[in-house]
Parts: sequence; C-alpha cells; structure tokens
Amino acid sequence: MKKLLYILIAVAALYTACGEEEEPINPNAGVPNAPGDSTTVGGSNDPDSGKTPADSTIAGGDDTPTETEEPSADARLEIYQKIYAASDIYIEGDFIIIKTNGRPDHKSPYYMETEWASELHEEYDGDNDKFRLNPNRIGEFNYTFKIPLNPQEATRHQATPMGAIGVAINGVPFYNQYAAPDEPLTNEINSFDQYNGHPTGNSNYHYHIEPLYLTESKGKDVLLGFLLDGFPVYGPTEDGKLVSDNDLDEYHGHTHTTSDYPDGIYHYHITSNDPYINGNGYFGTPGTFSQ
Repeated sequence: MKKLLYILIAVAALYTACGEEEEPINPNAGVPNAPGDSTTVGGSNDPDSGKTPADSTIAGGDDTPTETEEPSADARLEIYQKIYAASDIYIEGDFIIIKTNGRPDHKSPYYMETEWASELHEEYDGDNDKFRLNPNRIGEFNYTFKIPLNPQEATRHQATPMGAIGVAINGVPFYNQYAAPDEPLTNEINSFDQYNGHPTGNSNYHYHIEPLYLTESKGKDVLLGFLLDGFPVYGPTEDGKLVSDNDLDEYHGHTHTTSDYPDGIYHYHITSNDPYINGNGYFGTPGTFSQ
C-alpha cells in the first residue's frame, strides 16, 4: 500500500513540472544597446527620469551640447580688407564701418592746383576727343560708409540718391547713372578724366561708370567695391565673357558664386552702357554715408 502511494506522488510531481512554462531567454542579455534592449547608454527611457532619448549622452563623450562656432571678426572682415585705401574698417553691431578720405590713388588733371599736384597731376590723355576739364578740383574728406554686414534683398527697394551710393576698393565713392535727378550723363560724361572720374563743385571725386584705373590694374572680373546695401560690385567681365545689361536684372545684378563668395551672393556688375553700375534702385536695404 505504501509502495502504491509513493508511485502516485511521483507521477503527480512529474505532471506539475511538465505543465510549467519556461521563461524565454533574451539573446541580447548583457549586450549594451543591442536590438531588443530597452536601455540607452548614458540616458534613460523612463518617463519619470526627465530625459528623452534625444537628451542622452554618447558613451565616453561630453554631455555639454556642441555649439556651432560663429566666424571670428577677422574672418568676417577679410573680404572688406580688399578696400585697400580705407583708413579703418571695423564691425559695429550688424554693420561694417569703412572710413576713407575719398581721394583717388591715381593721377588726374583734377589734381591741378591742389597740394598733391606735384605728385598726382597729369594732363588728360584719354581717348575722348570731346573731353573738357570742369572747374572743380579734388579734395580730401572724412568719409564713413556704414553697410550691412549680412545683406538681404529688401522687401521694398529704394531708389539710389544723388551722391555716394557705394565705395570702390580705392576709397572713391560710386555715384549713380544721373548727372542730376533723372538727367542722364550725356554731357557730363565729357568731363570724366582718363580713369572715368571727376570731382563735384564741392571737390568730391567719384565714379559714375567703370573705374578704369582699377579694372586696368586689378582686372576686369574682380571685386571693385560695395554699394551701401552691402552687396559687392564686380567688373565688366565674368567667366571670360563681357557682361551686358541683358545678363542682369533691373537692379543691375544677379546671384551666383564668385571667387570671393564660393557659396554664392547677389552682386552688381559694371557695364559699358547706362545704367553702368546700378539699375532701378538698391537690391538690398542701404546703410548710410556721411562725411
């Protein structure tokens, strides 16, 4: 009887063991961040932890977020250093400040009877047989050009004023295509010296058209200056071809890469026909000019 009882107990124990479900084995157990592992290395998926996976730290790294470094002041000023005649160039807030004396670094008949005549006076030797010397002479000033550091297209485009609309790399101001409000340069152009500049009645020397001294000495496809809206001005050729007004928009420019701006930028071109430097107003929002 006891023997039969022991047999029944053994059978019951065996039946119970076979009925239990075996716990599955995780093949990734102990492998950090493996598929199927719910733990992020260095972080937490626990909603009560205050961190999401995006807050997690890479193992072995610094948990301080990496910030993109802004270009140094020297790097941002580099392009403007091409204005070689500037007495000072510096950043002021969102603007570049450029200071020049406005005197051309080339010879001119308009240096006659000035304190610089012995060094810089030269009779007209250009190819305009209608040239006539106007009664004005070259003076020296304290010009300040304040132009946007990061120029953008304007929402409302402004007309260029009479007077300085930009600065050439030799510190001489650019003027627009008018001798007076809405008056073309038809007659005034005959008073331009051999380098295509002349002074006003107040002795302000300036260029309305291609500054021949710069295109002859620096090249016809190079950076020649900036307008007051901060956009650069280039010479009359591009990629070995002469630029025409038909290649440009109504403001006398277009957008693509240049040697100075490999990521591309809107820029003006000087051409041989009206409007010469700038068309129907500034493309961007102009800064200021003072003297």
